[in-house]
Amino acid sequence: MSILDWLWLAVRVLAGAGLGLLAGLLIGRPWFGVALVLGLQLAWQLARLSRVVHWLRRDRPEPAPDFGGLWGELVTLIVRLHRRRQYHKSRLLRLLRELRRSTAAMPDGVVVLNPGAEILWFNRTAGRLLGLRGKTDVGFRVENLVRHPEFVRYLRGGNYAAPVVFRPAAASERYLAIQVVPYGTGQRLMLVRDVTREVRLEALRKDFVANASHELRSPLTVISGYLETLAEDPALGAGHAEPVQEMRRQAERMNLIVRDLLELSRLESSEREIEGARMDVAALIAQLRRDVAARPEPRPSVDVVLESGADLQGDEDQIHSAFRNVLDNALKYTPPEGRVRMRWWQDAAGGHFAVSDTGIGIAPEHIPRLTERFYRVDPGRSRETGGSGLGLAIVKHVLQRHGGWLEIQSVEGQGSTFTCHFPPPRLVASPPATAAPGEAAGTVSQPRRLTAI
Repeated sequence: MSILDWLWLAVRVLAGAGLGLLAGLLIGRPWFGVALVLGLQLAWQLARLSRVVHWLRRDRPEPAPDFGGLWGELVTLIVRLHRRRQYHKSRLLRLLRELRRSTAAMPDGVVVLNPGAEILWFNRTAGRLLGLRGKTDVGFRVENLVRHPEFVRYLRGGNYAAPVVFRPAAASERYLAIQVVPYGTGQRLMLVRDVTREVRLEALRKDFVANASHELRSPLTVISGYLETLAEDPALGAGHAEPVQEMRRQAERMNLIVRDLLELSRLESSEREIEGARMDVAALIAQLRRDVAARPEPRPSVDVVLESGADLQGDEDQIHSAFRNVLDNALKYTPPEGRVRMRWWQDAAGGHFAVSDTGIGIAPEHIPRLTERFYRVDPGRSRETGGSGLGLAIVKHVLQRHGGWLEIQSVEGQGSTFTCHFPPPRLVASPPATAAPGEAAGTVSQPRRLTAI
């Protein structure tokens, strides 16, 4: 609005007031004439304002009022803003249609979640895979619609580095892989894929490995037996003794790999959680400690800290295998002058068995893949220590069958901590011990620390 427009408006108001003053002087009431003229001007302005408001409230497009002066400039600005808004609106609608067409054509499902994990939008593929229904399920929390325990734990855990694979229904033959991608302010994008084919191929691969391992067991036993007999033959020349010993070591290593493969295949053959029986965790840890003490090779010192007397409900052989593999892993990568500590405790989250060491540590990029079959951080060192590369994979599957999980924390060059977590239902309270003479009944035992070996 220019200064000339304001001047013109002021001139018109003053001119009207002057004419009203003159008319009022003629009738002997000057202020009445001024008020009458100003009132007429105000009524005229209100009439124009009412027409503009009526034009803005119309849902259907209508020609803009043809005004001059300031009102005409106001109407022009409104029309310009309306056209700009319509342009941006149509552009956004085109982009939204393109986005919907592209997401509808995607072979993967897409679900948009708000910070409260409520569904904002999903494409057709996601609706088909997850059983979501149009606008009916929009606004509901996704874990109320997809109620698989593994998915709920994954969604609430906050660690979305790898997708979670599960079967949505017990009677279903379909397997889904879901990965959550955070974006914006607390919002999440959930990608859903049908991985039934990949899971079946993996099952075929596991069956092949299990069958091949079983078939290799007998010939390896025969080869090991003949090599042992040959090594004890006094007629064996000095030049052949070392090659025969090396063949025995490699045959033993192959037997170890076959044994671990068979154990892993047995664990993977069932996805059900195992019930098992009550087992004494303190006695199991003590047995592991005695086994380490009986080893002839140099080893780091081992501490045991028992902060809980609770027992576990599970398969004792499988739990023993998991704890032994975690301990062996720490012993292999800790120098003889280092220290290894086994710790058992419980809290509101359940029971926990941790093995900490002061070994070489693990780089962060390797940690997510440590439980994969045959994955090795340092292949050369693993061959020297004689590992099969299957120990942590066995640990992971044992814990899964007991409703638990494995947590790995490590700092390269400083050491690692491998923690086996068990949910509260797996814990069994130990019976109260009889009070020793001179000790008050009902006192709480303090954490026990066994002497290092």
